[in-house]
Amino acid sequence: MKGRRASLVTASVIAPTSALKSRTTKAHDTTVTDPALVKRAVKAAALGNAMEWFDFGVYSYIAVTLGKVFFPSGNPTAQLLSTFGAFAAAFLVRPLGGMVFGPLGDRVGRQKVLALTMIMMAAGTFAIGLIPSYATIGVGAPILLLVARLVQGFSTGGEYAGASTFIAEYAPDKRRGFLGSWLEFGTLAGYIGGAGLVTLMTALLSADDLTSWGWRLPFLIAGPMGIIGLYLRMRLEETPAFAAEAEKAEHNRPKVPLREMITGQWRALLLCVGLVLVFNVTDYMLLSYMPTYLTGQLHYDETHGLLVVLGVMALMMIAQPFVGALTDRVGRRPVIATGCAGFLLLSVPALLLIREGSLLAVGLGMGALGMLLVCFTAAMPSALPALFPTRVRYGSLSIGFNVSVSLFGGTTPLVVTALIGATGDMMMPAYYMMAAAVIGGFAVWRMAESAGRPLPGSAPSVTEE
Repeated sequence: MKGRRASLVTASVIAPTSALKSRTTKAHDTTVTDPALVKRAVKAAALGNAMEWFDFGVYSYIAVTLGKVFFPSGNPTAQLLSTFGAFAAAFLVRPLGGMVFGPLGDRVGRQKVLALTMIMMAAGTFAIGLIPSYATIGVGAPILLLVARLVQGFSTGGEYAGASTFIAEYAPDKRRGFLGSWLEFGTLAGYIGGAGLVTLMTALLSADDLTSWGWRLPFLIAGPMGIIGLYLRMRLEETPAFAAEAEKAEHNRPKVPLREMITGQWRALLLCVGLVLVFNVTDYMLLSYMPTYLTGQLHYDETHGLLVVLGVMALMMIAQPFVGALTDRVGRRPVIATGCAGFLLLSVPALLLIREGSLLAVGLGMGALGMLLVCFTAAMPSALPALFPTRVRYGSLSIGFNVSVSLFGGTTPLVVTALIGATGDMMMPAYYMMAAAVIGGFAVWRMAESAGRPLPGSAPSVTEE
């Protein structure tokens, strides 16, 4: 691997962790990144995210069937609420996972923790595919489903923050937005994979076959996916920012108290919670709840509804890297602010289009919301890690991200379903997104621009020519 030394500047080239430990990194050093190694890091991080959201996509899109399998027959609405309740329960333990895996990632390294979360995530998803139905073992079925979801939620508590931190710390300063956008590209790929498989099964299998055995197939796929993801992550090297921080401590990372990760970063944590709130409320509303809204509330044809959402996600995937690159040129703040303003002004018109019911109207309404969501999915993976310094980045980001997701993001399907049931107002999804946009807009107003600048506590990073 080639290194280079500029006048009066010592350049640290990304190398295996053992090699990095032998180097001295000073505050004025510049990290020169190897493009091939950066690409490998981005792929491994994105694949883990894809697997996580493959499961969430499948769970959301097959929620009606899961309600029939795991909960007593009777009231379809009660079954759906119970299914979304199990979905939301996983988010309640995410802060606990973040409090365990985040500080651990700052202590022992990002790569080791990301390998561990991959194992747990794959095991939890695979286990769901093996659980007997309510008709077979009674109340044990929903209990086992809840346990599997809790394992998933706990492991996910360290996944997104770790993956975004990993990419951000590998990426050159001027390309961090573009490279970070591939993390959410993985999210969309996972959603499309999960939704596409559910759509295919819905089209090919009878309702009885889908309920009796077909629903298990998507969850059982998690086993081999997890092995592939684990292999890729185990081949990764530690990020240069973490390695440099470890060198400063003479190879012995001091334990940062959890209290310091919270009270010492309270302003950044509040900004993180606000940004993640608007990001995840709109994300879960569009990608997790809207398929159920189309079929359960608007009585839209199930297959056509899923195909519309698949089309929107494919469109988002195409736009994702371009918007990510845009954040490197114009900044993260203008792009995120555009998304907040768009959801505030266009949520009601978009939902009215969706409620009109025709395929064209639904496609236009969903497409508009999808393009606004890209403003968040493309910018957040690079904006959020830049809120925190290296020594607490993984831990503080894990805590702020997962608290916000648990309270506001993952509960979105459950809360909106309950609000519609209580008020009868079918416009509740729009009002909910508008409220989130106001909070997100305030957070954007208060955050500092990070595009093209070194991460806090890290040396400037450039790409190897």
